[in-house]
Amino acid sequence: MGKALIIGCGGVASVTIHKCCQNSEVFEEICIASRTKAKCDALKAKLDGGKTKISTAQVNADNVNELVALIENFKPDVVINLALPYQDLTIMDACLATKTNYVDTANYEPLDTAKFEYKWQWAYRERFEKAGITALLGSGFDPGVTGVFSAYAQKHYFDEIHYIDILDANAGDHGYPFATNFNPEINIREVTANGSYWENGKWVETEPMEIKRVYNFPQIGEKDMYLLHHEELESLALNINGIKRIRFFMTFGQSYLTHLKCLENVGMTSIEPIEYEGKQIVPLQFLKAVLPDPATLGPRTKGKTNIGCIFQGIKDGKPRTYYIYNVCDHQECYREVESQAISYTTGVPAMIGAMLLMNKTWNKPGVYNIEEFDPDPFMDALNQWGLPWQESFEPELVD
Repeated sequence: MGKALIIGCGGVASVTIHKCCQNSEVFEEICIASRTKAKCDALKAKLDGGKTKISTAQVNADNVNELVALIENFKPDVVINLALPYQDLTIMDACLATKTNYVDTANYEPLDTAKFEYKWQWAYRERFEKAGITALLGSGFDPGVTGVFSAYAQKHYFDEIHYIDILDANAGDHGYPFATNFNPEINIREVTANGSYWENGKWVETEPMEIKRVYNFPQIGEKDMYLLHHEELESLALNINGIKRIRFFMTFGQSYLTHLKCLENVGMTSIEPIEYEGKQIVPLQFLKAVLPDPATLGPRTKGKTNIGCIFQGIKDGKPRTYYIYNVCDHQECYREVESQAISYTTGVPAMIGAMLLMNKTWNKPGVYNIEEFDPDPFMDALNQWGLPWQESFEPELVD
């Protein structure tokens, strides 16, 4: 079918690459590119011998010229961006210059402000349309599958959706007093930022972790969860009919929150550079260097994740509630692709989004959030590729 260039070689990229190799009918050839080529080579050595042909390359994803040269040399049908959110725009620039389809899992974030919003990437809409190529934004889980779930609910079960609560629970235990399940820098920026939710056409801002709820998650049980700002709220507020309110909640254990508060109090989560022994260092980047690498958590993480959406709205004039979710087992993920469920739930949808662009199931030039496409083929693929979903029409609601 075609070729994919995968930029990045962390935990999520590793899952996506494993899944591309499982799906060799679509991904006949992949190139894994990263700043550290040795990581790409190690993964290639593990996966070589299957039907998918694998090559590797060294690239600095901050450098448009390097990216363009790599794309022109490999000539992929799609570029899957699994690097850092700070690099989204340079990779989009390179895709524009070479007229190549683009997929990512997280929206652009400037290095110097913890800001999660789509305006920078939405500004590329006209240029991508004119170039005849597609940029698929947020093909991870949240954002990603949560957007597909919303489009699916809208298409099949509702005339209007008034309320969406996105619930992200991780009941995994890695045995460390404090570690993050994905890139510590991104994770901690997300959690220490002000919370916000969309209500009646505007943003309502909250203090970090100000709003707490307890929810009884299927297969996991009761968990404390906290309201955070999350980027898919911004696009769903525009793309789903009848929205009055959208919120995003994530679970955190007490040990994580206690450690985080302590680190915040002593300045270790700051993104403002400080001078130390004649060098400029960013405390949060230093903290990232001393914390366990999320890619190493796989073998020691036990338990499950549950991520889904609760919808309330109207169908044929009658009120309706609907809950759709996926439960993923950390140990099963590790057995299959040597990765924990947090990387798995993001890496699988990245492969699916790229596949739907490559096989032209999703085919419209421009820059789109995932809920702007037909959800049905993606929903089928989730069941086929390791993220089966479940639904309920009488869920417990979040007050």
